[in-house]
Amino acid sequence: MQETIPGRFARQAAALGGRPLFLAKRDGAYAPMSWHQAAEDVTRLGALLLHAGVAPGDRVVILSENRPEWAIADLAIQSVGAWSVPIYPSLLVPDIRVICEDCQPVAGIASTPDQLGKLLEISRQLPGLHLLLAIDAVGATPPPVVLWADALAKGGTLAPQLRPSLEQRKAGIRPEDTATLLYTSGTTGEPKGVMLSHRNFLSNVDACLQVIPATKTDVHLSFLPLSHVFERMAGWYLMMSAGACIAYAEQMDAIPQNMLEVHPTVMLGVPRFFEKLHGRIQEGLRQAPALTRRLATWAFRVGRAAAACRTQGHSLPPGLALRHALASALVFHKLKARLGGRLRFFVSGGAPLAKEIGEFFFSAGVTILEGYGLTETSPVIAVNRLPAPTFGSVGEAVADVEVRIAEDGEILVRGPLVMQGYYRKPEATAAVMRDGWFHTGDIGHLDPHGRLFITDRKKDLIKTAGGKFVAPQKLENLLVMDPYISQAFVYGDRRPFCVALIVPNADPLRRYAQEQEITGTSLAQLLAHPTIQEFYWARVQAKQRDLASFEQIKKIALLDQEFSQAGGELTPTLKTKRAIVAERHAALLDSLYCAPAA
Repeated sequence: MQETIPGRFARQAAALGGRPLFLAKRDGAYAPMSWHQAAEDVTRLGALLLHAGVAPGDRVVILSENRPEWAIADLAIQSVGAWSVPIYPSLLVPDIRVICEDCQPVAGIASTPDQLGKLLEISRQLPGLHLLLAIDAVGATPPPVVLWADALAKGGTLAPQLRPSLEQRKAGIRPEDTATLLYTSGTTGEPKGVMLSHRNFLSNVDACLQVIPATKTDVHLSFLPLSHVFERMAGWYLMMSAGACIAYAEQMDAIPQNMLEVHPTVMLGVPRFFEKLHGRIQEGLRQAPALTRRLATWAFRVGRAAAACRTQGHSLPPGLALRHALASALVFHKLKARLGGRLRFFVSGGAPLAKEIGEFFFSAGVTILEGYGLTETSPVIAVNRLPAPTFGSVGEAVADVEVRIAEDGEILVRGPLVMQGYYRKPEATAAVMRDGWFHTGDIGHLDPHGRLFITDRKKDLIKTAGGKFVAPQKLENLLVMDPYISQAFVYGDRRPFCVALIVPNADPLRRYAQEQEITGTSLAQLLAHPTIQEFYWARVQAKQRDLASFEQIKKIALLDQEFSQAGGELTPTLKTKRAIVAERHAALLDSLYCAPAA
């Protein structure tokens, strides 16, 4: 495989010219951008960067929400041999400063005036930063700020004379050259810049296309941050390689409406997205008339029976096939219509998906293919396959990837997808790259069919005072399946037993309180009521009744505020920052150990 990412894009653009590559909301409606127009903009922006002196190996930051300009900037930066450095737009100035001080960018691209303001605030500490592009017009701007439209216009003027130099620069890029620097700290630790090459990404794209059948007839609705490696590879480079069309969601709250507008056939999500979708469906059923609830209960019972046949590779018996067709017509088609009516499958990544969530949607005819990977592996190591995933597993390894389980259960990986290393951190690189194998930090096992099962993050495993190991994510996934629980945090390392912080699902809780004639003007008042506390403890006990005693949660506390990204408790991909949550609630957690366990 000798292609680079800009080289593959150029090949695809030449073949697909007039077809839509991007769909973005403009003036209240989705408008297309063709492959040809995108290629022109990439050339213009590349010419401007070349003229501005951006050299091979220079770093250029992208601070933007998902939009066509993000992808165009990414390609233009790479086309001159520079490294794109995407930054989550949700990050605050101090976090952005740490990243920029480490990578020392020569240019930056910002989406909105707010994002531009962040880069301007730190630009005084970055002497090499000599160019800032503002995608959304903000009026007259002082140097080094250039409006996006002006940059493209100037690049268009420069392109004819610079085209030979630009083509020479592109031709000089090798597949093994670094394409991007992705900063990740996971749920703990300082940011580390992961260096990924063109070969890293494209080898993973090609391996995934063998098992994720995206084609040029697909429409992907993109809403996970392009700053994250999962959306970057599967939602951008893979879709580009397949010739698919990429539509961008306006924002998280608009996804349901955007699905109805663009009718996606493929979507990527993280478990929190599917948990919320599942919760909304269950809440809608609880509020439906009794006849509707009975019909839905029957339909899902039929769906589960049909799903069991399909997962075992069997055809549906005639009677079940007839009942399933009726269930689909009366119930499941309404769910599918809410998802846009054309969805072929979801792909889930970023964190473990609860087995029950996957099974629930599959029983309704909506397939979620759960995969597994890390930023350091570009990212996909393994993924489930159509037509019947193995729920609870992340599937088999993709092509050209070797997976081995170490003696302590850690998952080790080798192959062309593994990163070049951490930027300017040789010790950190050496700590995870040993004897040619990348040490993932995850605990798991392989079944006889080669399917990979993930237990937890190695560093997140709880070792109780009794010496027993407990996987907190397993327990948390169990708890958030309850319709009255929005979030859960399990704690207990070096403690005599495990406890949990529970964030209630506010709307169902308020309805339950009304039914019980419990009064309270605030959520905090409701959570202090003994009946509510007993209600939640009973629900936790019901969820964990099949667990070993040492795994079980012995005490809980209820919180009236959700963990959030803005509050610093969640990563941009909605994973819990365990150390921060434990620190912020240290007094409450300690109090749970002051009384005897249940």
